[in-house]
Amino acid sequence: MRIESVTPIFIDRYLFVEVATDTGIVGLGESGAWAFQEGTAATIERFAEYLIGKDPLLIEHHWQYLYRWTHFGGSVVMGALSAIDIALWDIKGKFHDAPVHELLGGKVRDRARVYYHVFGETTDELVDGIADARKQGYTAVGHLTPFTDAPRTEPYFETHAQKITSAVEAVERYRDAAGTDVDLGVEIHRRMSPYEAVAFGNAIEKYTPLFLEDPVLPDNIDEMAYVASKINIPIATGERYTSIWEFQMLLSRSGAQMVRPDVCIVGGITGARKVAALAEALHVAVVPHNPLSPVSTAACLQIAATAPNFLVQEFPNETWGEKGDDRPTPALLVTGAAEHDGKGFVQISDAPGIGVALQPDAAQRYPYRKREILTRLHVDGSVVDQ
Repeated sequence: MRIESVTPIFIDRYLFVEVATDTGIVGLGESGAWAFQEGTAATIERFAEYLIGKDPLLIEHHWQYLYRWTHFGGSVVMGALSAIDIALWDIKGKFHDAPVHELLGGKVRDRARVYYHVFGETTDELVDGIADARKQGYTAVGHLTPFTDAPRTEPYFETHAQKITSAVEAVERYRDAAGTDVDLGVEIHRRMSPYEAVAFGNAIEKYTPLFLEDPVLPDNIDEMAYVASKINIPIATGERYTSIWEFQMLLSRSGAQMVRPDVCIVGGITGARKVAALAEALHVAVVPHNPLSPVSTAACLQIAATAPNFLVQEFPNETWGEKGDDRPTPALLVTGAAEHDGKGFVQISDAPGIGVALQPDAAQRYPYRKREILTRLHVDGSVVDQ
């Protein structure tokens, strides 16, 4: 069996890749470098120059060859490599008529617990979103910011007292709405300095969040470790990391109690399963990052199926985060999309490969939408992380 073509495919805000072989088996993958889809597609096409004519089953060899080829990395390169890696695993599963998780050693669980995305431009909307998720049977909610999802076009300003006090009060309201039968994933989106994160983390401990996600910028691992050492709630981070070595440095510093590898940017299924193994050795939980499509979800579920230390899977809802900005309907985008069972879980598919395939008319139904370059500014004109 040989690779015949490697094709990037733009759909809505997603970037997929299909790897076709001379046997008719086609593998599907997805990139997670969502802000740089055009650059990632170009990198996929460069990688295709090497891949065409090769045996698709030699996944680790191809991974090492492409990763170590030019000595350069970063999100665009790793997004491309991740998409190709997922597609190669999909091919391998189909070739052996087995789900990828069977090739990784077999399942340790039959279903994966998921957490639901909650969006809102006001605290009231977020509270309503928690209540709605609870009614739908979810046992965890995430993407839950105490700062609300205010438009990036709106200049930002709060005093320190306002910032911490209002954020703590928001978490109190979230807990009231959730009760104790729904866990809260509190998402900061890197909007705090270390001293702010420590003050906030200590103040919300009594509301028992499942995790505090990305309280500070991930660029300096020592800062994340500092925050983790000063609070008594779990830190979850890692969605921006593009290699197992970044996770190794994080874990060696006790910088997180939950790691968030993104299968579509950390090196695909090959990279993510190595991160999970690193974390397992330290009794650190795995919460795969997944803000993307059902293809990403399907790839993540291979990790959820096989990692003993898997905790919960991010499970996107029907919107990109703003009113009227809807995601493609999963069933119209792919076949085999994972579905919530009404009890907080999704069943792990036993279909060959990763278990999903693009619908033939998906690209026509959902034309590509380029992301606008837009970040939020402070009232003084400086840049704000959001």
